[in-house]
Formats: sequence, C-alpha cells, structure tokens
Amino acid sequence: MEYIRERLTDKNDKAACDFARQMAVESAESDKYLESIPLFASLLQDRSSYVRTRAFGLICSQARWANDGQIDAVFDQMVPLLNDPKPTVVRQSLAALHEVLLYRPEMSDRIEEAVAGIDVSKYKDSMSPLITKDIEALKKEL
Repeated sequence: MEYIRERLTDKNDKAACDFARQMAVESAESDKYLESIPLFASLLQDRSSYVRTRAFGLICSQARWANDGQIDAVFDQMVPLLNDPKPTVVRQSLAALHEVLLYRPEMSDRIEEAVAGIDVSKYKDSMSPLITKDIEALKKEL
C-alpha cells in the first residue's frame, strides 16, 4: 500500500498521473485495487488537487467490484471534492461519478443529494457553465 501511496503522490505529476491511469485500466479488468479504497480515501484531503482528483477517480473505478458497500462507506469523504475550490477537480469528480452510477445504482440518491449541494456561483464565469453542464449530464443518468 505504501508503494501505491508514493506513486500516486509522486512530485512528478506526469508519472503519478500515468500510474493512476494504469491503475484505472487494471481496475476495469479486475478487483486488484478494491482493498485500496481506504488508501484512496485517505488521499482525498491531500493538499495537491491532482492527488485529490486521482484518488476520487480511483475510488469510482472500483465501483464494478464494490459489492459490499466499500464506496458507500467513504462517500462522505468524497463529497467535499464536488465543492472543491478548483473547478477542474469538480469537473473530473463529476465525470468519475458516472461509473459509480453505472455499477452502483443504489447510490443514486446519495449522489443526487451531493450534486444538488454544488454551488456553481463560486466559480469563474468561464467555468460555472461547464460545471452546470456536467451536473446536468450526471442528472440524466440518475
């Protein structure tokens, strides 16, 4: 687990991003990283927005395997990223939630409630319409 933490928080953002992408690909093929959900959840409060976003995405990529409420158990820790100060974090988090809705439809009420709490007015005029569009796309799947 420490190896995964080090790779995801690597100062070389490109290397860390590449590692996270590889993990997401592997997560689509097996439950290899299912037991890493608590580790990913611990990274949701990292000071780096890149690390927070990677962690959120990796939790969501476990949705197809998380039959025992593993994502539900950490969802409250995920919600703050939907109101992150960085609009790109919000957008990428909203995109990642599509996978959770696909594989864990029982979480739709919690996701709907969390998305309803997003305050798009705090983002620049150039970003708030994009976030609104992302919210609407997610709501169509609810």
